[in-house]
Amino acid sequence: MSTVHRVRALRLTEDGELLEAPGGCAVAVSGGRFAAIGPYERVRAEAGEHARVREWDGVLTPGRYEPDGAAYLEAMYHPDPREADELGTAPLTGPALAALEMTDTRWGHSARRGVQRLLAVGTTALSGPFVRAAVRTAVERSGIRVLPGPRPRALTLSGAADFAVFADDGGALVTVLDGRLVYRRR
Repeated sequence: MSTVHRVRALRLTEDGELLEAPGGCAVAVSGGRFAAIGPYERVRAEAGEHARVREWDGVLTPGRYEPDGAAYLEAMYHPDPREADELGTAPLTGPALAALEMTDTRWGHSARRGVQRLLAVGTTALSGPFVRAAVRTAVERSGIRVLPGPRPRALTLSGAADFAVFADDGGALVTVLDGRLVYRRR
């Protein structure tokens, strides 16, 4: 079964043309790939009557690319919420990071929280490679794309269904990787 994501507009490339249509725009996702892209009525008809429809009040884009992904996950500690009283909630670097006893397990947990922060801002791809095995594992399990460098990304028919929907305030409403909803703003 496919899922149709209905939005106000589509940004077909990271910095490109905005597609708007009366009644909104949409993408249909099937098996982790885009099955249809365009005006909502056409996409809905192509997806069929059994398709699930999700509606988001925003602009759907290919998502953000984080060029400093490796440094963000391997040179910063992302505290657990249970550590907030002691360490705060912001990522730790420098002397604050050096003061912590960083085991492989702790790096892995930190990386998972860091990836969640990236997904929450609409990141669908980041830079690598990752030296720490625990960080590499956390990134691989998340499904976020690791790219050797920035390259143009676009919403393309039969392409991987990686995208984000952004609200008017610039914040991410949802982030989707391979057609799976991996973040939703509450």
